[in-house]
Amino acid sequence: MTSAATPERMGRIAPEKMNDAQKKVAAAIAAGPRGEVRGPFNVLLRSPGLAGPVQQVGEYLRFRCPLDQRIIELTALIAARDWTQQYEWSAHSQHALKAGLKPALVEAIAEGRRPAGMTADEEIVHDFVTELLARRGVSDQTYERAVAKFGEAGVVDITGIAGYYSMIAMQMNVARTPVPDGKPPPLAPFPR
Repeated sequence: MTSAATPERMGRIAPEKMNDAQKKVAAAIAAGPRGEVRGPFNVLLRSPGLAGPVQQVGEYLRFRCPLDQRIIELTALIAARDWTQQYEWSAHSQHALKAGLKPALVEAIAEGRRPAGMTADEEIVHDFVTELLARRGVSDQTYERAVAKFGEAGVVDITGIAGYYSMIAMQMNVARTPVPDGKPPPLAPFPR
């Protein structure tokens, strides 16, 4: 977990210090929809063999996945909150609001509460993702509700989004990636 007093372990790599494999992956990231290397990719570039495929998965899940953007961002927020990942929360809470999630829903997730007033699809995703992360699987009832709403492909994508943002959260928590622009961490830690 990162706080304002915790030093970053793996920050940005200066372009002149990158090896050829790192430069190739960094160029691919900058040429894609992200437009630059930041956040988790500053960490992942230490392993360009991992960074390349991970950035491609993330590009699909964030920018090409056919799910509604609200659903993608809701899933990302639940994973970020589960891992108390400050950088991820800082970015995706803003994306979530732009995608149409209600501020009260975002606030409830930040506080670790079940949001009130969710739409039917938000409720299905919330139940699916929180159960998946807490129990490392989902019940038949939860699975069937998700498949009925999103189809098997949608369930695979939602599961992939939760897994992707969990992996990114772990990388940034290990690296102690700070919130951008020196802002204070937005999430309180969960008691464990």
